[in-house]
Amino acid sequence: MIDPTNANLFAALRAAFPTDLDAIAVETDDGLYYSWRDLDRASAMIANLFEALGLKAGDRIAVQVEKSVEAMMLYLATLRAGYVFLPLNTAYREAEIEYFIGNAGPAVVVCSSANAGWVAPLATAAGTRHVFTLDDDRKGTLLEVAAQCSDQHKVAQKKPDDLAAILYTSGTTGRSKGAMLTHRNLQSNAEVLKDYWGWRPRADVLIHALPIFHVHGLFVAIHGALISGSQMIWLNRFDSKRVVARLPDATVFMGVPTLYVRMLAEPTLTREACNGMRLFISGSAPLLLETFEAWRERTGHTILERYGMSETAMLTSNPYSAVQGERRGGTVGFPLPGVQLRVRDDAGEPCLNGEIGHIQVAGPNVFAGYWRMPEKTKEEFTPDGYFKTGDVGKVDGRGYVTIVGRSKDLIISGGYNVYPAEIEGYINEMAGVAESALIGVPHPDFGEVGVAIVTPKPGAAVDGDAVIAELKARLANFKIPKRCFVVPELPRNTMGKVQKALLREQHKGLFKSAKA
Repeated sequence: MIDPTNANLFAALRAAFPTDLDAIAVETDDGLYYSWRDLDRASAMIANLFEALGLKAGDRIAVQVEKSVEAMMLYLATLRAGYVFLPLNTAYREAEIEYFIGNAGPAVVVCSSANAGWVAPLATAAGTRHVFTLDDDRKGTLLEVAAQCSDQHKVAQKKPDDLAAILYTSGTTGRSKGAMLTHRNLQSNAEVLKDYWGWRPRADVLIHALPIFHVHGLFVAIHGALISGSQMIWLNRFDSKRVVARLPDATVFMGVPTLYVRMLAEPTLTREACNGMRLFISGSAPLLLETFEAWRERTGHTILERYGMSETAMLTSNPYSAVQGERRGGTVGFPLPGVQLRVRDDAGEPCLNGEIGHIQVAGPNVFAGYWRMPEKTKEEFTPDGYFKTGDVGKVDGRGYVTIVGRSKDLIISGGYNVYPAEIEGYINEMAGVAESALIGVPHPDFGEVGVAIVTPKPGAAVDGDAVIAELKARLANFKIPKRCFVVPELPRNTMGKVQKALLREQHKGLFKSAKA
């Protein structure tokens, strides 16, 4: 049972474990089985390890490891012991990791053995006291040391507004920001989604094929399964053939639009394969209406599209039950219970139904602010406490929310956010470069990809391929532009601002013939 005096999210997740702790909780794609007892014991041992290090309340534990069940146990242990989890994209390179560690000041860093040679010195230089390794083959110093610890642990007492996690996101300008999520933020969202999406305790089986360093895979998927005591089929990496092959063994699947596009390319995706499935959910990027309709025609299932952010977890969802309404392609459904969503014009006045404006939200799921950025936090909230999402949309007469745009520079490629200001900063530092502009253009597989437009300094020669090669050595792959064009000058308006809308129009057909 849930301890009403303890707001620790782990306490709520642990209370939902089945009575039979020896039942299967997670089945991996390589034939391993983890029981609920395994999750309980392993998280206890890692939690005890952290406590033995003498960490203080509120200390951060930064994690950049490949996906594994043990990595999930590490997350649960961090919650259990009352520390703050800081997941980092596995594609991040040295310059990015140096910034995150320097900004967050973690007491513990956990990385893969392959990256320890460069991560450990960065962490030590930033004042991190402990560095461990964890690999996706159940090896690493974290597990070796934790194996010596007790498998019994009393869940740390936490208040609702205590921090549970920091997720680094970015704005359209400046460096990455750490969104501070509390135990209340995450638990309230998990409980709402459990009810709204009809999770069936100990009856549902989730295919987990998403990364676990962002909201979708870490919070929406894992919390959904755990808080309903449901089994997971765990894939460390997405493989369309393997996912389709496991559909008959599952009831729920969550993916970004790119994954649905790739599954549609599999001839084995049939109505028969999906007979036992209850729910397909899509998020992290807009789902093309073409994909929405093709999936329904092929499988007989209608994808449920929803909308959320790193700062808020889930905000809206298309209906699960027909009683609530129909699932409408091109929309993200209704605000979830407890979420207040409004649309405002440029002057801050309410928009009428169907009018396009700026989306603002409030609710128990909305984050506590940006880490060590009080002025930025204040700037991103309205005087009456609504968070300015930066997205542009509308609400129709029936309450369906449609996202029609977003912060104009933001690019969402394969479900990952790419912020042009960051990439432009790196390009502009390169030899011979005068200025750059990164734009997003349509792509049939990734939805959107970046294209760099670069101008050279007088007398200098800049090679587009060389620009991309240099970026690949410094940044995560999903941030790398697919093409780089060198031009004499960038188009500007009368105020001297680069006209990115014109550049997007000029290059919108660049990947029209590309195959998904």
